Amino acid sequence: MRLPSSYAVLAAGLAQVQAQYLISELSFGTNKRISAEGSRSIPNFSLQGRPNVPELLSDRVILTPVAPGNQRGAVWADRPLPEQSWIADVEFRANGPERAGGNLNIWLVKDGAHTVGSDSVYSAGRFEGLGLLVDQHSGSGGMLRGFLNDGTTDYAHHPNVDGLAFGQCKFTYRNLGRPTQIKLRHTEEKFVVEVAGRTCFQSDKIRIPSGYHFGITAASADNPDSFEVFKLAVLTEQAPGSSRSSSSSNNNNNNNNNNNNNVKRPRMNFGRSGQVSVEDPYDNAIPDQDADTITSSRAQFADLHNRLQSVNHHLSTIFRSVAQNAGVDEQRHAELSAMLGELKGQLARLDKVDALEQWLRDIQTEMRGMRQEMAGRLRDSERAIKYHVDDKHQTLAEDVKGHAKSGHTRLILVVVGSQLLLAGAYAYFKRKQTSPKKYL
Repeated sequence: MRLPSSYAVLAAGLAQVQAQYLISELSFGTNKRISAEGSRSIPNFSLQGRPNVPELLSDRVILTPVAPGNQRGAVWADRPLPEQSWIADVEFRANGPERAGGNLNIWLVKDGAHTVGSDSVYSAGRFEGLGLLVDQHSGSGGMLRGFLNDGTTDYAHHPNVDGLAFGQCKFTYRNLGRPTQIKLRHTEEKFVVEVAGRTCFQSDKIRIPSGYHFGITAASADNPDSFEVFKLAVLTEQAPGSSRSSSSSNNNNNNNNNNNNNVKRPRMNFGRSGQVSVEDPYDNAIPDQDADTITSSRAQFADLHNRLQSVNHHLSTIFRSVAQNAGVDEQRHAELSAMLGELKGQLARLDKVDALEQWLRDIQTEMRGMRQEMAGRLRDSERAIKYHVDDKHQTLAEDVKGHAKSGHTRLILVVVGSQLLLAGAYAYFKRKQTSPKKYL
């Protein structure tokens, strides 16, 4: 039986110096029950599923059941995350037969319930935000991978979604009999993902804007895995409903409070390569005014204090921009180095092309020489054949002419002689018939 967790137990396990506050509107599973007895919904969360809605128990949400397969389930927060620095703690369990399949996805995206729904990273389409994928990629026992999208990449039609991951680690999560913990930490310095208390991957180039929605989706295969989610706890270093500006301005006057509240927080955007861009929110934060309007030392001090704070904000923005530009310059330098390496490879290929052209020219020269040589030999052969044919033809004609003269005379004599002989024989035969017969 799983013991219910509480915020006190969770906060005691976090090795942080600052105090941390639970955002109850974005969390579930931190009390004895996920929802009230008899309820089929989680407060401040929406359940989605295809073809069936996930099953809700007192201490867990079954996104995909053990049977049948090809199921999809999702749970999405109704409210966006308003903070820049936060910690998200997810506990889940996966059970299934030996060769079962499926995946679990942890999301922090813009308008996730409508943009992503119950899809996985492979079928999410053009989402904007962060997605963590847990599955058995490439036949591994288990793997956690991170994906970022700024809304320009269509993951559902991308030819190689696996190649878009910016971080990954292997871990075992199936059939453990106990929940597995995945923890996400996002601060102004870095983004860290931990699995079962150890760091999976981290990056100092990722800044996720506020106003995105948390969600957890799961999908099963023909031979399904059952994914159960026990907890989603979102914490922040600030008390809910408060801000750093209000807490730091308690010792100032009312004008100072108003000016501090009007100061906007920088919005951090990320691209497909993890680059970070900063919008300057402090431009003309304090409007200019005439010196005659400041009539008291208190107003003068307040104006000076506000302008010093504005200068401080500008300097902080400049330092962040310089640091980010340095990172971008390093990345561009790496890309340029890679391009130069590819260019050198192409130049090496051009050297091979020059050698091939020289080889073709040599072959062309040899072919021309062979053609001229063959033409000369054919002319010589033609002349020799013509000479021999003319000589033999003339000799044969003379021989035929010589044999033909003697042959005709003999033939005539033979024909005439045979005719005379036949005429003589016929005359003798007739004479014998006409002579008187003698009888004995």
